[in-house]
Amino acid sequence: MDISNGQLWRYSSFIDNKNHSFNREEIFKNISKKQIDEAYLSISKWDNYKPTPLLLLNKLSKELNLNKIYYKDESKRFDLKSFKALGGAYAVEKITKGKKDITVSSATAGNHGRSVAWSAKKLGLKCKIFINEHVSDARGKAMESLGADVVKVKGNYEKSLIECIKQSTKNNWQIVQDVAWKDYMLVPTLTMAGYSVMMKEIVDQINNDEITHIFLQAGVGGMAAAMVAGAARYLKNIPKMIIVEPDSAACVMESIKTGKIEKINIERESLMGGMSCGEPSLVPWKILKKSVNYCITLPDDDIGKAMRLFANAVFGDDKIVAGENSAPGVISLIASCNDENIKNKINLNSNSNVLLIGCEGDTDQEMYQKLLKE
Repeated sequence: MDISNGQLWRYSSFIDNKNHSFNREEIFKNISKKQIDEAYLSISKWDNYKPTPLLLLNKLSKELNLNKIYYKDESKRFDLKSFKALGGAYAVEKITKGKKDITVSSATAGNHGRSVAWSAKKLGLKCKIFINEHVSDARGKAMESLGADVVKVKGNYEKSLIECIKQSTKNNWQIVQDVAWKDYMLVPTLTMAGYSVMMKEIVDQINNDEITHIFLQAGVGGMAAAMVAGAARYLKNIPKMIIVEPDSAACVMESIKTGKIEKINIERESLMGGMSCGEPSLVPWKILKKSVNYCITLPDDDIGKAMRLFANAVFGDDKIVAGENSAPGVISLIASCNDENIKNKINLNSNSNVLLIGCEGDTDQEMYQKLLKE
């Protein structure tokens, strides 16, 4: 199967981070070892907890002439089919501390809200979720089925967040958001600590292999920064960290270019909905700004194709349900290997062990089926 040649896998832009310097102690100033360790200790005791699979994309690694490509399959995470189950739910548990008379609230494009609603249901709390008009009805219904009161807001994600903050302040609800701002740092940090559980599992799964490259999808940067922090905590070596974003919402890349948080205007929403964000979150940014080596952006063109190849076991021996936000890692890896300049620059070769994060399964089944058929 000729996966990479003859078919064009496109990237839009690629930069290296002029300010790169990976410093574990600096990273732990923003999220402590204790916070990372506590998240794993708590989450690993939850009902039905088990590590999600770490799969080998052995057909693709052979074709690209890389040693190994690991794929962390979060489609198997609890019943929520997304890594977000680890973050929002953990933050809800930590900040409500067993109290029952609390209403938790959140703004979401889908998966984070489900995690918050799922945890609220589990802990017997009331839950208000704000979604924007671009969020599919299927995603809204999924949260309603977990007992959340879902409010649809005109405009984009940012508008839904503003409305969430406004109503929560008025009604004294506890906001559980995965985005940080000036006086709101603890909850997003706890959310990231939850995500870092993935890295703990991966380290236990790779049997002393050394990961050389990690491709990390970024929206506001929470998952990417959590994986960087997890790597700082659990890995002996320091892999090359490559951030992947939609070209229509490359807020981390723009911020890396200038060395400060940049806000961009999203003119069209990407198919990679969970990554369609206009501004990096504060806590993740403090971690990412120096620890990321490279940034790459992608058009939406190859998302459906990559999802199909995952589903048909073309990349490896397993049929994988990879949602639209799971596809960018593999696309950017193939595109990087197809471009000799990038391949040499980031040192992808026959000794490379690459980690990709399959951050979600078919969390929106209608969208998933539609993209598979395209």
